[in-house]
Amino acid sequence: MRIQEIIVSIQDAIAGKRKWQKKWRAHMARVKALPQDYQIVYKEIQRYLFNVGPVELTEGADFLSTDLLSGILDLFEEGAARGKGVLEVTGSDVAAFCDDLIKDSKTFADTLQESVNQEINKAVKKSYE
Repeated sequence: MRIQEIIVSIQDAIAGKRKWQKKWRAHMARVKALPQDYQIVYKEIQRYLFNVGPVELTEGADFLSTDLLSGILDLFEEGAARGKGVLEVTGSDVAAFCDDLIKDSKTFADTLQESVNQEINKAVKKSYE
C-alpha cells in the first residue's frame, strides 16, 4: 500500500470515528432528557444488550446502525410524553423485555455455542484419526 493510500485510510477512519461520536453524543443527549426512571432503565437495557447480544449490535463501527437502541429510545420518549412510568412501557421484567426484542437475532451466546460445538467436533474427529 502506498503512503498516500495509508494517509487517506487513516483520515477516513478518523472522520468515521468523529461522525460516530457525534451521532452517539446526540443519542445520549436524548437519553439524558428522559425522566430519571427512564434513564436508569435505558442504561441497564443498554448494558444488558451489550453483554448478551445481539451480535449485530456491536458489529462494525456504528452501534446505532441496527436501530435497536434508537427504537428503544423512541419508545421511551413516547412513554414519557404520555406520562407513563417506565415499567408500564417495558413491563416489570426488563430482561424479558430485552430478550423479546432480540429473540430473532443471533446473540453472543449463540456464537459461543457454535464455537464450543466446532471445537468439540474438531477434537473428537482428531481423536478418531
